[in-house]
Amino acid sequence: MKLDVKTLDDKSAGTVDLNDNIFGLEPRADILHRCVRYQLAKRQAGTHATLGRSDVRGTTAKMFKQKGTGRARHGNKKVPQFRGGAKAFGPSPRSHAHDLTKKFRALGLRHALSAKLKADELVIIEDTGAAEGKTKSLKAQFEKLGLGKALVIDGSEVNESFGRAARNLPEVNVLPVQGINVYDILRSEKLVLTKAAIEALEARFK
Repeated sequence: MKLDVKTLDDKSAGTVDLNDNIFGLEPRADILHRCVRYQLAKRQAGTHATLGRSDVRGTTAKMFKQKGTGRARHGNKKVPQFRGGAKAFGPSPRSHAHDLTKKFRALGLRHALSAKLKADELVIIEDTGAAEGKTKSLKAQFEKLGLGKALVIDGSEVNESFGRAARNLPEVNVLPVQGINVYDILRSEKLVLTKAAIEALEARFK
């Protein structure tokens, strides 16, 4: 499958042949959903906690006699019924992460890339080396390319001047090819890949 390659100045830079095993799949929502859930669950802090009966202060002596008061029998001030008592079955710190096999995560990434191509939301640029390091000029170049909320995937390292210029654009996210992931791809309006990123992806899924 061939796709046009552009420069940052919106000029033609030839074409690139995309691998159908990576960009030509029929996207499956169930696979993408599982990958997104995996990512979001893994990044949850899991630090929420409440005080249990062993954590609160309170007497464990019997507060009044067992019978004759007309009240319920109690032998501990820490129980949840009392003000200042513990929380019953409250949350405790834990990891929310769950397992997803490496092959399945790779499959999810291929489906996400295919989904962007099928939705006509994939842009290929030659490289990011022509950036001046100025946010104003990069914003003008992005407007020429019709890019708003975009995810830019560069090669093994992000070009320093390009990364510096894109840092002040709130809706532009720039990642090296090692950081490409399903969640960021799906939540961006446009996916921008450099030729170096495509070569790295094809080598990764070979």
